[in-house]
Amino acid sequence: MFRAMAGQVALVSGAGSESGIGMAIARRLGAAGVKLIVTASSARIAERVAELRAAGFEAEGRAVDLTDEAQVQDFARWAEACWGQIDILVNNAGMAMQGSPEPFVEVSKMSLDIWNLSISRNLTTAFLLTRAVLPGMQQRGYGRVVHVSSVTGTRVGNPGEAGYSAAKAGMVGLNLSLALEVAGQGITVNSVAPGWIATGATQPEEQRAAAYVPVGRAGHPEEVAAAVAFLASPEASYITGETLTIDGGNALIENKAP
Repeated sequence: MFRAMAGQVALVSGAGSESGIGMAIARRLGAAGVKLIVTASSARIAERVAELRAAGFEAEGRAVDLTDEAQVQDFARWAEACWGQIDILVNNAGMAMQGSPEPFVEVSKMSLDIWNLSISRNLTTAFLLTRAVLPGMQQRGYGRVVHVSSVTGTRVGNPGEAGYSAAKAGMVGLNLSLALEVAGQGITVNSVAPGWIATGATQPEEQRAAAYVPVGRAGHPEEVAAAVAFLASPEASYITGETLTIDGGNALIENKAP
């Protein structure tokens, strides 16, 4: 798989956190010889680019608000100009932006602004970036699109997370229709749905919940990255429109009581 991906170009969104899933994906693809373009919502993306280059990877990056259509279009033009193409798109942006955590509000008390915020940064970001990158993939007759969805909204739910759940479920819906639209063009579209994954943003209550996962622990960002790298590889050419759950079997349990 690694040899087959060497020289390709990947764009990974949501790579602002050093310990997050986005950076784990970037490192995994970089180790396969893939050239990297990473983005996040803040200037800290420059630190991530420096870290990737220090690890020996070819990397470029820029801060961009992926909820802003004009910024996304400008960013996509810049990204394609870096190495002339984008072969792999990983839509990982979402959940929280630096300085703006994901709101937890029950539907009966949720304002339209909060609803729109969750949908915008967890779903619209994926739509805008995919739409901007897709024409180049179609022109070249090759591409891999991988959405980072979640078990929240696709397999399970949490009180106060209706907006986030709806957005992540919507990402899978986007995945299904888009996969059919480009199936004959050498492009595959798939999703991964992580469960409890230990990152720098993990909260204490999430750590406690992870203790009851069937495998006995939270997942690692690198385990999500491994699944994304496979779906992004040429070997996954006969897999499209699918969602791979990465949750240690947690969604299989009906009775999660200790």
